[in-house]
Amino acid sequence: MSLRKLTADRDGERVDAFLARCGELTRSAAQKLLEEGQVTCQNRPLKKNEKTAVGQEICVEVPEAVEVDIVPQNIPLDVVYEDDDVIVVNKPVGMVVHPAPGHPDGTLVNALLHHCGSSLSGINGELRPGIVHRIDRDTSGLIAVAKNDKAHLALAAQLQDHTMARTYAAVAVGGFKEDNGTVDAPIGRHPVDRKKMAIDRKNGREAVTHWSVLERYNGYTYIECQLETGRTHQIRVHMASVGHPLLGDVVYGAKKPCPGLSGQCLHARKLKFIHPTTGETVELECPLPDWFEQVLEKLGKMT
Repeated sequence: MSLRKLTADRDGERVDAFLARCGELTRSAAQKLLEEGQVTCQNRPLKKNEKTAVGQEICVEVPEAVEVDIVPQNIPLDVVYEDDDVIVVNKPVGMVVHPAPGHPDGTLVNALLHHCGSSLSGINGELRPGIVHRIDRDTSGLIAVAKNDKAHLALAAQLQDHTMARTYAAVAVGGFKEDNGTVDAPIGRHPVDRKKMAIDRKNGREAVTHWSVLERYNGYTYIECQLETGRTHQIRVHMASVGHPLLGDVVYGAKKPCPGLSGQCLHARKLKFIHPTTGETVELECPLPDWFEQVLEKLGKMT
């Protein structure tokens, strides 16, 4: 456990936001420490929504990073970009990002530990996971992973201030009257089914999705979605909320699986971020996977 003393330089800033701005913790990591009582002022534990005052000394007890009990596995990776700071992978459908109950191995993290060795960040209290953002198991496409703490903090900050651009291709059920639009609706846990997310205008977190029509088919629409925020299941929840669930999404749409699909028709196609060391803009794009192309071909024949 290491003790850090920080002096607030602004009045009225949330404590969790202040800790993240200091550049030593991500906001989620700061919130976790606050919840555990590891952030104090004059020996009093602070809450994450408390406000700072100029000159206030805040003490933060940060646990030493520990080795994660995850076995490196030689799983092939489709590496789209890699340098000393960042690796970007085109994740296939069916691959879980991080080990969890029911998915102890065979994950992206298992593969990354084999590919990168010890060069993955441990900014959130675990050595080497490196995961900055996630995509669902049944969503394919680009995911960025930090190879050191500096890169992790920089990429996390870009997620927080919406300067990291993530663009998805999707097939939605039904036809759209407009060519483009925006869904601005906060998302939180479903009040009954805790495995699901839902629109929650009272307690949900801000969520904004911009969409545009790429192609219209008989009963379906090929769309592009750009995330302004990055909530769990955001595109799936937002599109379902406006009456256009994604094709193959048995959680937020039709309960019957779509033949030929193992999940929702959603692919993280483009990623843009500022490189944490060079400051240059990195723009990446990966093609639609074969299964997605086959869906579009089939819909085209039906029209």
